[in-house]
Amino acid sequence: MSELRSPLSKVKGLGSAKDGTGHFWHQRLTALLLIPLVLWLGFSLAAMPIDHATLVGWIQQSWVTVALVLLLIVVFYHAQLGLQVIIEDYISSHSKRTLTLLLSNLVCLLCGTIGVISVLKISFGA
Repeated sequence: MSELRSPLSKVKGLGSAKDGTGHFWHQRLTALLLIPLVLWLGFSLAAMPIDHATLVGWIQQSWVTVALVLLLIVVFYHAQLGLQVIIEDYISSHSKRTLTLLLSNLVCLLCGTIGVISVLKISFGA
């Protein structure tokens, strides 16, 4: 019966985890989102005097808070995707690769969460 199968059906279900294309597009999408967000942040900070009161007042504007939270989420998601590719490419031991992926995911999640909470605390005046 296996002689009647096409070459495609023989390999279907084998190989990668079938998420390489999605991973690729997520990286590209986050990179495209980062372009305007980073440019906005850079030009905004360059155009204002950098003192505590000015920055706090700027962050407390609702649209700035939303943009900063979006920036933080996209930055750390993009970083997590990039680190995953690097780790999968350069760490050959399965156990070391798994542990390193877990740690990098936790660090990205922790840093992103701290950043978002910090922006929200400043925004709400807490």
